[in-house]
Amino acid sequence: MKIIHIVRLVVPLLLCVGAGGSVAQGSVRMQGLVDMSVGSFQDAGRPRLREAASGKLTTSYISISGTEDLGGAMHIDFALAQFLRLDTGTNGRFNGDSFFARDAYVSLRGGWGGLRLGRNTTPLFVATLVFNAFGDSFGFSPAIRQVFIPSTGQPFLGDTGWNNSIRYAAPGVGGLTLVATVNAAEGSAGSTGRNASLGALYFSGPLGAGATWQQVKNGAFGVPAGWKSQDALQAAGSYDFGPMKGFVQYTRVTTDALQSTDADIYSVGLAVPVRQGRFVVQYGHASADLGVATSTNRTLSAGYLHGLSKRTELYGVLMTDRLTARSTGNSAAAGVRHSF
Repeated sequence: MKIIHIVRLVVPLLLCVGAGGSVAQGSVRMQGLVDMSVGSFQDAGRPRLREAASGKLTTSYISISGTEDLGGAMHIDFALAQFLRLDTGTNGRFNGDSFFARDAYVSLRGGWGGLRLGRNTTPLFVATLVFNAFGDSFGFSPAIRQVFIPSTGQPFLGDTGWNNSIRYAAPGVGGLTLVATVNAAEGSAGSTGRNASLGALYFSGPLGAGATWQQVKNGAFGVPAGWKSQDALQAAGSYDFGPMKGFVQYTRVTTDALQSTDADIYSVGLAVPVRQGRFVVQYGHASADLGVATSTNRTLSAGYLHGLSKRTELYGVLMTDRLTARSTGNSAAAGVRHSF
């Protein structure tokens, strides 16, 4: 589908904003992010690509969301968010991606917490992006790349969002937030059951910490022979020292299949504010036991993000990627990221 389909969807909603009632009070809004870069991109053991690429620092998207105050501290929220590829003007992260793959939910929240129904982002993805210097960058963040698109041969199953899911977030207490997510297989091909996840995030002053457990039994891509389930455990943290902020995380991924595998993934990073921007650096080390062999991936990324305004940044990034028995890949790119 093309961008014009988004316009056809958005226009009626925007007309509703001026129609009166609760909508006229600004309960429906449109927002998003666009990210484009140019450079030389090369993963370990892969050919070098010189291209203009969309979403390397942050995956581009457009979102329609809203809320209604029901009174008595109760609210109804909704979100419909679609990934975009600016370089080709197409929707989705890849061909065949769902139209609203980023978010598609309706939720009810109050003093007891919040309950979301639909397609929900997983607690593991949220924790991984929060506790690393490059955020949710699939192009440059070693943490995101080694957990969600690993090159070691140990698969990652289950995507960053789950269909047919229910997400409950408990009320925050003293900086602690607990989130539980489950989904139903609903006849998914290759399903061996439901997915489930528990996540905890804690923030107090300069300290941040997270712990997440996830089990995937359906909605997976490219599952190995005899696949039954995949479990992931992650512990992560951050500390703001003032002149710099440090990040650390450890993730263990275990796949139960005919040939069971496991991987240990470590990542550390720093973000250093400098005038209108910040320097960021992140290192990731992933070691996978594939049963018949072991594979190690080492990735180092460093970059500078310069703020032109509160919503626009220019950036430059260098990355080196090493993988067992493969040639080293080196990448260099410059781009612009704008949110609206």
